[in-house]
Amino acid sequence: MDFLPLFLQVKNQRCLVVGGGDVALRKIRLLVSAGAIVRVVAPCINQDIQDFIAGNAFGSRSHQLLTKPFAPADLKDVSLVIAATDKKAVNQQVADSARTQNLFVNVVDDAEIGNAIMPAIIDRSPVMVAFSTGGKAPVLARLLREKLEALLPQGLGRLAQLAGDCRHLVKAKFSKINDRRYFWEKVLQGDVAEQALAGNIKQAKNLLIQQLNETAEQKTGEVYLVGGGPGDPDLLTFKALRLMQQADVVLHDRLVSDDVLALCRRDADYIYVGKKRNSHTRTQEEINALLVNLAKQGKRVLRLKGGDPFIFGRGGEEIESLSDEGIPFQVVPGITAASGCASYAGIPLTHRDHAQSVRFITGHLKNGSYALNWQEMLDPGQTLVFYMGLMGLSQICQKLVEHGRDPHTPIALIQKGTTPEQRIFIGTLANFAKTIEQEQVKAPTLIIVGTVVNLHKKLNWFVPG
Repeated sequence: MDFLPLFLQVKNQRCLVVGGGDVALRKIRLLVSAGAIVRVVAPCINQDIQDFIAGNAFGSRSHQLLTKPFAPADLKDVSLVIAATDKKAVNQQVADSARTQNLFVNVVDDAEIGNAIMPAIIDRSPVMVAFSTGGKAPVLARLLREKLEALLPQGLGRLAQLAGDCRHLVKAKFSKINDRRYFWEKVLQGDVAEQALAGNIKQAKNLLIQQLNETAEQKTGEVYLVGGGPGDPDLLTFKALRLMQQADVVLHDRLVSDDVLALCRRDADYIYVGKKRNSHTRTQEEINALLVNLAKQGKRVLRLKGGDPFIFGRGGEEIESLSDEGIPFQVVPGITAASGCASYAGIPLTHRDHAQSVRFITGHLKNGSYALNWQEMLDPGQTLVFYMGLMGLSQICQKLVEHGRDPHTPIALIQKGTTPEQRIFIGTLANFAKTIEQEQVKAPTLIIVGTVVNLHKKLNWFVPG
């Protein structure tokens, strides 16, 4: 994060604007709308600014218009500084002087000089939305604002005001903070919200109180078993995103990418329960018990797994434990690694000219070897996909050839598929193990065997970076 987003209370605070043109006027209007008292300094102040200030007079602490060049003394008793001139040297002087007094200073159209940025704003008071591109792409910020303006109802402020007026009632009803949050989530997405947005505030309040009287404190929580996909956050489902934002506790695996994890609720509790070869932070039994215990505390628990929870993810074992204890749960499938990684590598898992079936195989070694039915993997019209097979790659190639698969069969290994760190290695069963030995390959990886691999060169579309 290049900047810390922050909302400032400037009501009745003196703010300095250096500049007397149209750009300065826009900033002055913004400050005055937030209740600030402005001091405008410039050798020439245009008539529009003079008229605006005259029409927005304060009491004892009135706005000031100083027709003169900027001087450091103009910073006296100031809380915020905006440099809005068309002279870089003057803006630099303002910024340098403000910094010596530890003041926040925004330099219009030159973010590198100042230490504060004026964001694009959507005003639905008391709801405020502000966003910025760090001064790098103001037109992009404007386009984003246009999109968000269309998404946020004009009546959103009325809904927020109603919630504020009724907070004390909800707090008196529910002793647990989670129960209060669950209630508000229901209210702010239901009939109460619809009435408030339509301007029917009295009906909305009556409906809210009715729902409050009918709602009991929650005794048992719920578990969301969610597939986080192979790494690219754009591959998440809408339902996955919604539940990720609702959860009080997040239990996440090693294969969940940082970008996906960042989309969970920021103030949730995070518990890492990942496993890797010969290193388990918690056993599967401990994870099952933890899910049950957290839900019995009335919490909404997100069990976030890489890929799809029902494909080599032990999701079935976990919801069996929940079912045995009477814990409600939901399952949200994710794009499994085979589908996601193959797609991003330009390798279709089935193709009329190459493969009419596909087989998913766990590549985990047990006691240093595989106990797999190799005879079932010899059909050249079948694509093989090995999950977690990096450590056993040499055995995979050797066993397939020993049991009769053509040694010239193409094979691909995809490292960190669908992410900016994606790497793809191509070879044949005869030489691939030696090829990979020369590369610094790290998990997570996916191995694809079959003639569909030959399509990679032609169909590869994803350029990581």
